[in-house]
Amino acid sequence: MTLPTISGSRNVGLVRGLGLLAAAAILIGDVIGSGVFLKARVMTCNVETPGLVVLVWIVAGLLSLTGALTYAELSAMMPRAGGEYVFIRQAYGPLLGFLYGWTRFWVASTGAMAGLAAGFAIFINVVTNGMLANHQWTLEPAGWRLSMTGLQGAAIAALLVVTTLNCAAIAFSGRVASAFTVLKIALVLTVGVGALLLADGSWTHFALSNDGGACEGVPAAARGGAAGFGAAMLGALWAYNGWNEVTYVAEEVKDPQRNLPLAIIGGISVIALLYVFVNVAYFYVLTPTEIAGLSASSSVATEVITRVLGPSAASAMAGVLAMSIFGSLLIASLVCARIPYAMARDGLFFRGLSRVSPRTRVPVRALFAQAAWAIVLVLSGSFDTLTDYAVFSILIFVSLATASVFVFRRTLPDAERGYRTWGYPVVPALFLLVSGWLVISTLLTTPGRALAGLALMVVGLPFYWYWSSYPARSSA
Repeated sequence: MTLPTISGSRNVGLVRGLGLLAAAAILIGDVIGSGVFLKARVMTCNVETPGLVVLVWIVAGLLSLTGALTYAELSAMMPRAGGEYVFIRQAYGPLLGFLYGWTRFWVASTGAMAGLAAGFAIFINVVTNGMLANHQWTLEPAGWRLSMTGLQGAAIAALLVVTTLNCAAIAFSGRVASAFTVLKIALVLTVGVGALLLADGSWTHFALSNDGGACEGVPAAARGGAAGFGAAMLGALWAYNGWNEVTYVAEEVKDPQRNLPLAIIGGISVIALLYVFVNVAYFYVLTPTEIAGLSASSSVATEVITRVLGPSAASAMAGVLAMSIFGSLLIASLVCARIPYAMARDGLFFRGLSRVSPRTRVPVRALFAQAAWAIVLVLSGSFDTLTDYAVFSILIFVSLATASVFVFRRTLPDAERGYRTWGYPVVPALFLLVSGWLVISTLLTTPGRALAGLALMVVGLPFYWYWSSYPARSSA
């Protein structure tokens, strides 16, 4: 049986230029950013002992794998641009699909890109000994006064560079993403292997617990017991975040019924192994009290490398972290632009964003529209707040996307899948239970943010009415 048709969609020129290795590299490179280098401090404060920190990384990896196993079936069955947007739209109707894409474009995706760009600028500022922070420009376009710091300028430059690179053919973007991913894997392995072979560490650290570490910025309610374990889980899951985004470029993956499941499952497995390995190395070099005593702005990886190579390594490590974040920004720009493109192709967003370059066959307009809004968020400084608001909504949508596997098993039993979720129905049900717990936890602990996230979704309703009621206008 052929793939189910999504109403309003049509082939407008995307090409399948990503092989298995490129698809896996996009997933791995998207996920590995700064979390694995930063989260060990907070997680140590949450659960106190190295053994529990490593256990949290393993459990979070397994939970991410349950989601990956489910998404592998969905993406193999519907290898179309937009990934989760397609799953939600097909399973629950165009309204929920639109609200997902609306939230992604205006808040979640662009907010995350703005945050990555800002993080890149911060590390570059460290490398340049504060040179960026000491510069500020004032522009007055059309009578408007606009001030911009050096940090904002570097963030905007990064956004423009990655967007321009992603305007090339998808095969080229895949090669660039693969190169950055190889560098990221090499970085994690270098930190881990260097710590284990060159540092003056001890395995006795694993028998210790945090005793007097400052735990700067970590509330007492999130230390120890079930609450601490849950808080550590949230931190680890944040570091695993992004494994689902390779589905956004599913329409550009060769032999998707085979390659997408292998890329998704293989990619998350590699990431989990890397995360566990490097965290074991951290605790070999540093005691849990030393890790918990680091400042909130410190990187555990930087401290470990400094112990191995000396103080001069700190600046070099900042440069390496900047490279890692730049790679994540490049991949986020690449994959996330496919959501507004898919929405526009379905008549549910600005029609012009559905057009692709006749030369490179990629959605150039969607790429630059996405970059333009991310730049606005950088200049406004609102991206952290907006992404905090969006977390609740995105958790709901991820749950809906995962649950769609049950819908499609019932409504499309004969659809060509290429892969069926291992452990069905237990595996997707387990992921849904955890997602549900996170949704409820977010609602209870930060109800203001949760309601603000829902409000951002509601703002999109008039636009949905416009585009869905007047398709002729959207296709003009």
